[in-house]
Amino acid sequence: MTGAVDETPRVRTLLLEADGWPGHRAGQHLDVRLTAEDGYQAERSYSIASAPGEPLAITIERLEDGEVSPYLVDEARDGDTFEVRGPIGGYFVWEDDGRPVFLVGGGSGVVPLMSMIRSSSESTPIRLLYSSRTLEDVIYRQELDARAGDRVEVFHTLTREQPPGWAGYARRIDAEMLREVAWPSAEQPHVFVCGSTRFVDVAADGLVALGYEPLSIRTERFGATGG
Repeated sequence: MTGAVDETPRVRTLLLEADGWPGHRAGQHLDVRLTAEDGYQAERSYSIASAPGEPLAITIERLEDGEVSPYLVDEARDGDTFEVRGPIGGYFVWEDDGRPVFLVGGGSGVVPLMSMIRSSSESTPIRLLYSSRTLEDVIYRQELDARAGDRVEVFHTLTREQPPGWAGYARRIDAEMLREVAWPSAEQPHVFVCGSTRFVDVAADGLVALGYEPLSIRTERFGATGG
């Protein structure tokens, strides 16, 4: 581990130096394995946040009852070492071909989507619909604000609490919200949805109702990762 960035009170990005790392594609993840002094091991999967070709980084949300995330978020320091394995995954990956991209993320589900945004070319149009509990819980908030513009459009919805004057959405993602934000299905955009199982199901079903082909919607659920 070569550095860390606190993203929110419960989320931290770790910068890693992995010997022999072969490189990754946007959307892939890796496994982290910790070994205790008594030999007990715990392993969890985490999405890769960095763009391909850039220093390896993972972003982790602390789960209070987790075995791995509390250490990585609260205790890990520069110079600490642990085992990583990867990159892993060949389905939830994106290669920039210039077509529009529609990204839908819930909570820490934004992490692999951020890798896609960071790796995109200056001519690829992207729309991100990002659901968070509160403004304080928005991961990569400053970077997303800086990237938002004509090419990268960022739409936030806050589901639990909104600050005074909030101009974004203020509810859970639903069919109406998707209709207002998504690219027209006729443009055949790449679509990636990442979040909890319920979140992903609502988003995917809503997009199918808008005319998207089910096979065109690539999804990743939190069930593949843990604490």
